[in-house]
Amino acid sequence: MADMNWDLTDYFPAFNGPEMIAFKEAIKTDLSYLHKKASGLAVLDNNNQDDWESVFVQYEDVKMRFGHISSYIGCLTSVDARNEDYAKEESALDRLGAEASKLSVELLRGLKDATDDAFDAFVGREALNDAAYALGRMRRDAQFTMDAAREGLAADLGVDGINAWGRLYDTVSGKLEFDMVYPDGKTARLPMSQRRSLMEKPDRSVRQAAFEKGNEAWAGVADVTAAALNAIAGTRLTLNGHRGVNHFLDVACFQAAISQKTLDAMFEAIHSEIELGRRILRLKADVMGRDKIAWYDLGAPLPLADDDPLDWETGKALVHSSFARAYPELGDFVQRVYDKDWVEWEPRAGKRPGAFCTGSKHIKQSRIFMTYNNTIGDVRTLAHEAGHAFHSYILREKRPFATRYPMTLAESASTFGEMILTEGILENPDVTDKQKALTLDMEVGHGAIYLMDIPVRFEFEKAFYQARQKGELSVSDIKNLMVETQQRIFGDVLEEGGEDPYFWASKLHFYITGVTFYNYPYTFGFLLSRGLFALFQKEGADFLPRYEDFLRLTGSDTCENVAKQSIGQDLEKPDFWVQAIRGMADPLAQLEEILPRILNHNG
Repeated sequence: MADMNWDLTDYFPAFNGPEMIAFKEAIKTDLSYLHKKASGLAVLDNNNQDDWESVFVQYEDVKMRFGHISSYIGCLTSVDARNEDYAKEESALDRLGAEASKLSVELLRGLKDATDDAFDAFVGREALNDAAYALGRMRRDAQFTMDAAREGLAADLGVDGINAWGRLYDTVSGKLEFDMVYPDGKTARLPMSQRRSLMEKPDRSVRQAAFEKGNEAWAGVADVTAAALNAIAGTRLTLNGHRGVNHFLDVACFQAAISQKTLDAMFEAIHSEIELGRRILRLKADVMGRDKIAWYDLGAPLPLADDDPLDWETGKALVHSSFARAYPELGDFVQRVYDKDWVEWEPRAGKRPGAFCTGSKHIKQSRIFMTYNNTIGDVRTLAHEAGHAFHSYILREKRPFATRYPMTLAESASTFGEMILTEGILENPDVTDKQKALTLDMEVGHGAIYLMDIPVRFEFEKAFYQARQKGELSVSDIKNLMVETQQRIFGDVLEEGGEDPYFWASKLHFYITGVTFYNYPYTFGFLLSRGLFALFQKEGADFLPRYEDFLRLTGSDTCENVAKQSIGQDLEKPDFWVQAIRGMADPLAQLEEILPRILNHNG
């Protein structure tokens, strides 16, 4: 583990050392004991509440410990996708996870047919204080389960089925390389994890080369990724049918803790305000001297200066200073993250692409994974993931049952962190007009991603699942579906032939097996964050205790109720979402106002 930036020793002193082995064995033993005990209990009633309480409290603890070791192994495999020992342990954890799933099946059985009176008495017990919402979700989930034997079989088959397809994708993407050809003729074989930063370079020919050469590599594994995508979706649809789930989006809404009405309201607002996102992209095209944009232009910065790299120390300082000025506690927190070496950031072969924040409730710590390639986008990624880590920090004293927040609310904390970064840079008296323009470009550019790119992912995946109900889709079918979706959402701002037909293959989010529709929560969180941030700007530091209350509530109620209690908004009506989207017009207008001065000066 010498090649890693982050310090993982608080998880375990060593991989497969005696501490880790004993920890895993204890989980196995406890799962076996709890499964035997739970399977011997009748459905929850007024006479067996003590026994069920014991099972649920111990289940909560063993799940926390399983999350601890899963986070640790996830950290290792993400940094070194080529390490066979890590991959083997990841597979072993999937089998252990199947045992945990079997236990959860028994818990759902216990709740499924419990009377309202018995359930209300149960969640009112002192040992289950602050667990009522989580247990209520489990009870609702229980209404859509098969019998225990079939759910147990599904859990077992999942190890070598749906989860194996997800692991295969992780391995393929982690090892995938492409032959980059630079404008000066220099060539380099690069890991796919470095492609994103190249597609954020000012030089369009660099972006185009990274895009085209990267897609050549993805084309080479398209049969594998298409098979994985078909298998993951097919498994979900088959299980939905056996579990009595009417529509695949019902699962997505349940996992996101929102109603279908809220989801519809958000997308109604996005489509009604679609021209704002297109305006942002038209401005980008105009600055580049073009009429339209290509997919590889989405992350392009303004052509205002030479490509001055932001080294790691500079990027860290930029995030810390922005946080500290606006929100001192957040600034102190991110400094502790740096001091304790909780960030894995260096580019190296074998790293998986993407970025994430993981953590352990067992040790009350987080870890941030990313590949820092010296761009302003990487700085924003650091702020984003630090927002996630701060969310976990705020929840650190809550019981595990009350910390299971949905992605829809998780992304609020991360994008709130991004907006504090942007505001901090803009308020810095040392910031030049050029730097302000670059920062505003980053702000509105990410707005375009959330309002255009993410809806493409959602609409594509929805159409893919609809088509998959009739049978498997070929590589050509999936490519055509992706291109058609991009053309429909982007409209006349996307140049002909500028689509990305392999976006479905290169986007990790489509292959995450634990969560379905891993896309729209980003836009949900972004727009909800804009509502939170608008209150912060209006009320100043007085708002921050309410913001922290918002974060603490995220595992204790639905998105709609959390929003009503913290910011007094109705998420089931398009009005909230429309106003949040229109808020993007201000930074866009600022950018439009400042650009002519900067570009004329440069000229």
